[in-house]
Amino acid sequence: MARAAIDGGRPSRRREREGPARTTLPGGDRRGRDAARRHRSRRLPRRLGAVRVDHGRGHSRRGPRPHRRRARRGVAGRADRRLPRRARPVNRLAALLGTDRPVLLDGGMGTLLQDSGLADGDPGELWNLENPDAVRAAHAAYAEAGARVLTTNTFGGTRPRLDMHGLGGRLAEVNRNAARIARSVADEHGLLVAGDLGPTGELLAPLGTMTPDDAQALFAEQVEALVEGGIDLVLVETLSDLGEADAAIAAARAVAPDLPIVVTMSFDTNVRTMMGVRPADAVAHLSAGGVDAVGANCGRGPEEMELIAAEMVQARTGDVLLVAQSNAGLPQVVGDHFEYDATPADLAAHAERLAAIGIDLVGGCCGSTPAHIAAVRAALA
Repeated sequence: MARAAIDGGRPSRRREREGPARTTLPGGDRRGRDAARRHRSRRLPRRLGAVRVDHGRGHSRRGPRPHRRRARRGVAGRADRRLPRRARPVNRLAALLGTDRPVLLDGGMGTLLQDSGLADGDPGELWNLENPDAVRAAHAAYAEAGARVLTTNTFGGTRPRLDMHGLGGRLAEVNRNAARIARSVADEHGLLVAGDLGPTGELLAPLGTMTPDDAQALFAEQVEALVEGGIDLVLVETLSDLGEADAAIAAARAVAPDLPIVVTMSFDTNVRTMMGVRPADAVAHLSAGGVDAVGANCGRGPEEMELIAAEMVQARTGDVLLVAQSNAGLPQVVGDHFEYDATPADLAAHAERLAAIGIDLVGGCCGSTPAHIAAVRAALA
């Protein structure tokens, strides 16, 4: 494929493929195809609160000691027994990444594939089967730009999303091939591979008919194939609903308990997700759930992402890592196509500000290209 197609071109206009209730934004999602429509299928967040356990200090020593209270006596005259203090596990992602911060992630995938000839209306995941060289070239461009983590071309790799294009029966093949393609490039450059899980696009009861167990099963079959392909971590991204995040986390833990888990949400509605989740709420909930990194992706551009990032930093506790992957601005109509209005220099300056407030992993989302990531790398060097 032509090199110019990989180094950043103009996303083509997308036509509507999902019915009148959904609007399509060309060059949209995290992989660069459907930013507007992906949020329409969500359920209300499950408000599960973490239960705090008082671990106490254990038993007092016998014998008199000044200024110390002896342990309380139980009903049977025995010392009060409390739950043992449980050691917090080491952050697995931090162990993989080492100490250098911030870590540079990659950017959008869909626009690169469109520039390389992906037909209007076709899912990018199709090229994991039919044009793997183009997918490999996109990963290679990000590797050469300086990304330390490559994201598999599987944002729409759950069964409901693939069924829309007649690919549900090839789910394992689509996801396994995607992971193997990214793995081949990562091994050449000494990088990590993140197995990408996007929203299912389905609604859970009571807004829909899918149960939490159904959602977990959908994510689990995708994770299984990605693990077979050789991923290093699981990335769940562009979510609006904490309940859907819980299902994805449970699936990742069941299938690949040793892999780090990263969850990012899209706060694109007045600095909330479409389901009303605030950045601080997401950090608190997902950190309590034991994920290794929490963050934000997509959204409405660098300026708003910086507000979101500041809220996440304020809410952070413990050793959880924070992630920010902004769109390259907002799409603007230019002739017969859309262009995102943040230049590589704009995204580079944005990344410097994110690093200054304590964000650990920085990358790009919709509309970003290897040129943007190369500029960020230069700014953070």
